[in-house]
Amino acid sequence: MWDWFTANALWILIVSLVVLLLLLIIRHQVQNFIKKAEPGKRYETLGKSVNLAVWVIGGIDLAALAGALVAIVVSKEGVLAIVTPETIQRWALKEGAGILVILLVGVGLWFALEKFLPPVVRRSVAKAKGESKEGIEKRRHTLLSIFVGLGKVVIVIAVIFMILSELNIPIGPVLAGFGIAGIAVGFGAQYLIRDLIAGTLIVLENQYRVGDVAKVADTIGIVEEINLRKTVLRDLDGIVHHVPNGEIRVASNYTRHFARVNLDVSVAYDTDLDHAISVMNRVGQELAEDENWSNLIKRAPQVLRVNNLGDSGIDIKLLGDVKPLQQWAVTGELRKRIKKAFDEAGIEIPWPHLKLYFGQSQASKELICPSCAHANLPGSKFCANCGASLGAK
Repeated sequence: MWDWFTANALWILIVSLVVLLLLLIIRHQVQNFIKKAEPGKRYETLGKSVNLAVWVIGGIDLAALAGALVAIVVSKEGVLAIVTPETIQRWALKEGAGILVILLVGVGLWFALEKFLPPVVRRSVAKAKGESKEGIEKRRHTLLSIFVGLGKVVIVIAVIFMILSELNIPIGPVLAGFGIAGIAVGFGAQYLIRDLIAGTLIVLENQYRVGDVAKVADTIGIVEEINLRKTVLRDLDGIVHHVPNGEIRVASNYTRHFARVNLDVSVAYDTDLDHAISVMNRVGQELAEDENWSNLIKRAPQVLRVNNLGDSGIDIKLLGDVKPLQQWAVTGELRKRIKKAFDEAGIEIPWPHLKLYFGQSQASKELICPSCAHANLPGSKFCANCGASLGAK
């Protein structure tokens, strides 16, 4: 068993490091997934189980990692070398001390990243002008998820290469191999590079954040995730859309700083427009003063203008500013109140209808029955009501 372990120590070391990296990366993602799927007490129980599993797997992985390091050092004396106090002492004084320092520095940087990066991001985002508290929180969450993930990946990769260098394992050929492989796949990775560049610009320019409602690549939905490669949206039907950032030409944010109620209300042509406008303005002001809605409205919805002379009625446009994500709820409540107010005021909301015109009045050509005074169609010889002769000409 020891012979096999010593002969494959390098591969065991690499696999252990990869497993450790995966554990560090996916732990928070698994916890967030469980939190969304099972909120409340159920989440607390599953969260503890996940943490316990991570610690157990991590402990086994660290033990394998330490054994691989020892086997690599011992193998310098021969594949069948025996671990003696002298070899352990020699390894500890030479490679072991350096590796221990590297690991301690890596762990320190890891925890420093989680502790000090959030306050730095919080202070930098708080200086943004025109942002609401909700917008600042969205921006902070988006930046932290990206920066912390990138920082952890950089720390782990740096620690791996420094440990390999401390063990006198040449990393030059490895880097050269990556370079050659990068050139080989470079032509096929053009779209990936484009996605990464576009994702970087999206984050830096703060085009949209996690929690915003945005239209991205002709898809409208709530932004659930942003990384440098793709944007994840969930639409009203619950469908999740994964949009590569390189495919985004125009991004429309429906919830940046504030949102707007933009509503056209149609009234009949015989309506007194001044009266209708006063009713609509009153309804918008009452809604803005309602204690259940006032905290959502920044500027009361008011009539902007007579917007259109339509086929069936006159369109009147209302505009008002509300908090982000609240425009749909406020617009729905405003429609309901306007309908009730119009019913009370006797203002008609028209429906599509047609009026036929034959070129000239038909009344002058109608034949009136002398017996029953029924109006008959032109050219009729007998009355359609009583059958009397009309004496058609």
